[in-house]
Amino acid sequence: MKKLLTILALFLMGTVAVQAQGRRFEMHAIGFYNLENLFDTRHDAGKNDYQYLPDGTNKWTDLKYQHKLKNMSRVLSEMATDVVPYGCVAIGVSEVENSHCMTDLCNQPALKARNYKFCHVEGPDKRGVDCALIYNPKYFTVRNVKLVPYVFESAADKGRATRGFLTVSGTLSGEHVTIVVCHWPSRASAASYRESAGRQVRVLKDSLLKDDPKVKVIVMGDLNDDPTNKSMTVGLRCKAEISEVGPDDMYNPWYNTLVKKRTGTLMYDGAWNLFDQIVMSPSLLHKDGQNDYNTLKFRKHDIFRRDYLFQKSGKYKGNPLRTHAGGAWLDGYSDHLPTIIYLMKEIH
Repeated sequence: MKKLLTILALFLMGTVAVQAQGRRFEMHAIGFYNLENLFDTRHDAGKNDYQYLPDGTNKWTDLKYQHKLKNMSRVLSEMATDVVPYGCVAIGVSEVENSHCMTDLCNQPALKARNYKFCHVEGPDKRGVDCALIYNPKYFTVRNVKLVPYVFESAADKGRATRGFLTVSGTLSGEHVTIVVCHWPSRASAASYRESAGRQVRVLKDSLLKDDPKVKVIVMGDLNDDPTNKSMTVGLRCKAEISEVGPDDMYNPWYNTLVKKRTGTLMYDGAWNLFDQIVMSPSLLHKDGQNDYNTLKFRKHDIFRRDYLFQKSGKYKGNPLRTHAGGAWLDGYSDHLPTIIYLMKEIH
């Protein structure tokens, strides 16, 4: 055990693959980031994107759009690099308008240097915001991409449409891994809509496991709820402790981050919320005192924080630095902070 802990310590200093006593390990980072309204400057037919046009309320010019792309690419390219020099192998993102925006984003020098690709399916959201997955094809090979729709359960909601669940199946380190990227209904809607989202994603997760019991499922996104809310604890059946996770449950490492460490990914009225979560199926966990890494296993999680992501002064000092606030362009980043999980596997 002492030797293994020494190996893990080397990882935390930024080593990707180390060898000790004949054993070698690899680590991969997977992240999520709400990009806060990554819109281009063109109108998409049928979408309410008017405030993000040059003559819209945000006066969204090409200059602002180019700054937004550069700012987002900086964050995405720096995520996890303090642990893994090549950064995240996959990053789920939300609040992107279309594939044009994703193409422009991945063409930014910081991301293009790693040859990042993306998965995106145009969704039905009236405002035009979707989820996408950025990935490094050197490490993550995409098998299949589909958008599973969010289904409104009440007849009173007939005709409504919102963001679905982007489901990307692929291969990471020789193993079948499926990532589900979500942006659940906002808090302008009742909690029941997010609780329904939790149940729907659980059904999706169960179907993925039925199709391949060995698949490792990762659900991520801006869930518009905290880890303590029913959408997570009941709907998605997430547990706060690994020891509590049963075969039909998921593990949520962010529960204790919010409850015990009292920190999160966005602020409201001076208090932290933690909407940006990444949860996982039991196959990614060490159970019953086991501590082997023969297959991909969860190692740790982290909220990505850099000084430049925060406001330095004023009423909202300490809050994430947004693109716009109070009608003013701040040339910032997002009202959310990114989150990351790290997976580790022994190299045989």
